[in-house]
Amino acid sequence: MTDLIDIQAAVTAGKGADFKLEQLKIRAPKNNEVLVKIVATGMCHTDLIVRDQYYPVPLPAVLGHEGAGVITAIGDAVKDLAVGDHVVLSYGYCGSCKQCNSGNPAYCVDFFGRNFSGADPQGHNAICRHNHEAVHDHFFAQSSFATYALSLENNAVKVDKNVPLELLGPLGCGIQTGAGAVMNTLKVNPASSFVTFGAGAVGLSALLAAKICGATTIIAVDIVESRLELAKELGATHVINSKETDPVEAIKEITQGGVAFALESTGRTEILKQGIDALGILGKIAIVGAPPLGTLAQFDVNDLLLGGKTIVGVVEGSSVPKTFIPELVTLYQKGLFPFDKLVKFYDFADMNQAALDSQNGITLKPIIRIANSN
Repeated sequence: MTDLIDIQAAVTAGKGADFKLEQLKIRAPKNNEVLVKIVATGMCHTDLIVRDQYYPVPLPAVLGHEGAGVITAIGDAVKDLAVGDHVVLSYGYCGSCKQCNSGNPAYCVDFFGRNFSGADPQGHNAICRHNHEAVHDHFFAQSSFATYALSLENNAVKVDKNVPLELLGPLGCGIQTGAGAVMNTLKVNPASSFVTFGAGAVGLSALLAAKICGATTIIAVDIVESRLELAKELGATHVINSKETDPVEAIKEITQGGVAFALESTGRTEILKQGIDALGILGKIAIVGAPPLGTLAQFDVNDLLLGGKTIVGVVEGSSVPKTFIPELVTLYQKGLFPFDKLVKFYDFADMNQAALDSQNGITLKPIIRIANSN
């Protein structure tokens, strides 16, 4: 490697291992790449399940995929971004396959490879130790648990400099996933009913989006009372503690027969079945929760058939980040999408505490402060 830049990064050494801060090096950007000084990075459930090897990303690796920062250098093929731009980093996609060309980059034919392979599409790494030993990277085309990250121009989204940059990273994945599942996939309509199974950051982002879409019956299901209280503050008309109440029965009573739209974000198959059972006639449920690869689920086929119900998987909120993330920023600026109520900030050195707090339900959306944006 030439033109190496010193960075500090959180390395995941092996399955279930703590994040460990290390001094590493990253190469300069080339072609359509941008180098971003990371201000802050959201910690997502996907970072933790990859650490725990639900998905077979090779380790050791630098994870992190909700980065926000300032461009400090660009490759010679970059056209629409410049040094000094504030950007949110989102998921990787090829930009040339049938799905990408039809406006569906979240379903890129090379999505898994570009986001979970631990290297670039050619199998190369950009990060190494000081002895030039490569460290797996390019996680979601960014690996942003680091002071600097390389991204492609197509997944670096320019944002308004008047909005606090340290807040915006989660728009690149978790917040975009919940809001997009409602707005882009389910297309929740005015005066309809909506339920989120799971009132974490993704579920509550979906709740906020359902309110924006005009749903008038908005239900949150969880087992953590503090999350249900926050759901009410954010616009839920009803909350259900599923440890105390059968959610399917409660939802059918609230909606007089079944809910029109549902979101499942827990990744638990028994909760997915509850979501399907709670749907009304022609109801639709979006699945965003990710269990280990190979997980199978069960449901009553005739219930699905006779009810005309729809089950749809959703990646990244079916969003086009270049347009959807700025739209979410505008909604936030207008006070309609207060996702800042979901976050808690941690210092870079406290990443493992952030992960523990997230797993224990104490923090909905940790954001790791990595550098100052000035």
